[in-house]
Formats: sequence, C-alpha cells, structure tokens
Amino acid sequence: MFMMKTVFKNAVSGLWPSVKSLGKILFQSRKCVFTARAEAEKIIIMGNGPSLRRFIVNNAEMLASIPSMAVNFAANAPEFISLRPEYYLMADPHFFTGADDPNVKRLYERLVEIDWPLTVFVPVKYYSVTRERLRANTLITVNSFNFVGIEGWDWLKDMAYRSGTGMPRPRNVLIPSIMTAVRMGFKEIILVGADHSWTQTLSVDEANRVVSVQPHFYKDNNAEKERVSSVYSNIKLHELLLSFHIAFKSYWEVRRYADKIGIQIKNATPGSFIDAFERAQL
Repeated sequence: MFMMKTVFKNAVSGLWPSVKSLGKILFQSRKCVFTARAEAEKIIIMGNGPSLRRFIVNNAEMLASIPSMAVNFAANAPEFISLRPEYYLMADPHFFTGADDPNVKRLYERLVEIDWPLTVFVPVKYYSVTRERLRANTLITVNSFNFVGIEGWDWLKDMAYRSGTGMPRPRNVLIPSIMTAVRMGFKEIILVGADHSWTQTLSVDEANRVVSVQPHFYKDNNAEKERVSSVYSNIKLHELLLSFHIAFKSYWEVRRYADKIGIQIKNATPGSFIDAFERAQL
C-alpha cells in the first residue's frame, strides 16, 4: 500500500511539469544538426573557473592526449591557442545577439583564426547566424542543440535527453556541455575549472544592490565587468539564490541520467561546490 501511494504521489506531482515540458518540446525544440561523435572514451570539459589556470599549468600533457571542450569566452584567453580544444560550446544568447560587445566580436575573430579542427556547438536557434560568422574557417564545423529545459516524469525526461529534444534546466553552460558530451557517446566525462563557488563572493551593498563576483581563469576586461554589473543591476537576492538552486539541482538530474545509462562524470576541480558528481584527482 505504501509503495502504491508513493508511486501515485510521484505521478501526480510530476503531472504539471511534464505537461509543460511536452509543450516546450512541441513548440521550442527543433531538428538539430548534430554530426559530432566521440572518437575516444574520455573527454575533459573545461569550465572557466579560476582553478582552471593551475590545471592547465600542471596537466599540459593530459590536455594534449584527451579530447577537450571549452566554453563561453575561453577563446579570448591567451591560453586558448595552446589548449587547442576539439570542441567549443556557447549557450547564452549574448554570444549571438551581443554584436556590439567588443568581447563577443573578438571571440569570433579568435575562432576564425584557429588552425586546427574544431566543432562548435550552439543552440539551434542561433545555428545559421553562427555558421555564417565562422564560415571563413573551413576547419570549423557548427553543430546545434536544443536549449530547452525539461522537468517532470523520469521516462519523459529520459526520452528528451536521448533524442536531444531537451535537457535538465540549463542554468549554467556546463549543463548543455555535459549533455552534449553524453550525446556524442563519451563514456567518461571529466570536469575541470568547475569551481561554482559563487556564494563566496556574493554580497549586498549599502544601496541594496546584489553584488555577485564570478571570477574566471582569465582576467575579465572592464567592458565585460560593466556588462555583468548591468545584468545584475536589477536582480534581487532571492532571484539569484533561486538561480543557484536550479543550477545545482540540475547537476543531480544529470547525475541520475548518467548513472542510468552507465556514463561516469568525475569532478576534478579542487574546492568545487558541485556536490553531484564523484570527485577525482588527476
């Protein structure tokens, strides 16, 4: 009887999120260009947290021997040319709509200049504009993914993840990065530079403005600092904490799915706040 009540309760509580997710799949998900396939067992996904700098210095040989994925503004960092990642993923709309941002302009200029094969992953909505911006470099292949957050019944979520029509709520770029690596067929995913220690730099100033400093392994220039400051200018503390909650909760959903299909996700980031994945020392 207890088991039946639990199953019934879970089914009812998951009804509305499942209905919403079905609607999102129907109206937001699109057929993607996804040709990338894993050619090795392991991949290193490099978040842009401050610990990545030490990892790069201490593990150059490993980075050269294992496929890697970079994200967001990593191409603007001086180390990018030496890292030579095989994959690159961007998710935030700012990378596709912020044409007036000098940092975004520099990002595409740096990508066009690379001299090694690179697969770039972007939300399907921005596939065409990204391919046009990068078409001058024939070494770059652009793939797309559905940047659609799915919740509800496990069977529905698993179907969306497997088909690429959705993913756990993508509140941080590492979530689509991990799910993309899973879909490519990698069996072991290693996270580095995934500090996520945002709460250590969170504060509220005397004007009741929320201040959230999110340092990277590279140094943000003044233009990027001003942009981030403007983004946070109207955000309330409870809204920001809810955003953190969604991100960390999504990692547990990624873990559930990875365990189910037999994929290992290891977090090799010293001091990382992500508590969902097995810790590893490299």
